[in-house]
Amino acid sequence: MIAATPEPPYLAVIFSSQRTDGDQGYGAMAERMVELARTQPGFLGVESARDAEGFGITVSYWKDEASIAAWKAHAEHAVAQRLGRERWYGAFHLRVCRVERASGSGSTPERA
Repeated sequence: MIAATPEPPYLAVIFSSQRTDGDQGYGAMAERMVELARTQPGFLGVESARDAEGFGITVSYWKDEASIAAWKAHAEHAVAQRLGRERWYGAFHLRVCRVERASGSGSTPERA
């Protein structure tokens, strides 16, 4: 689903990953992280996709750097990050970008 973000500027955290084989608790943790992120101050939305070979991209949108830093430091998220490095990801990259412009077509989701 396309995230309902406000008018720019805002920040995007792009997480690209290659999963390891087997679930090993990943599915439940991924759902919990989205649920938890939605409750964090400054969270604006999330979009995620994964292919059959395990390559995925998750883009989360945030109001500012302080919101991203607080999310990174959240205790439950820190556990998920550690497990990701140890079990779930063969490789990953994280990028933080400033969204300056946004446009699109089709039905517009409600704004965050």
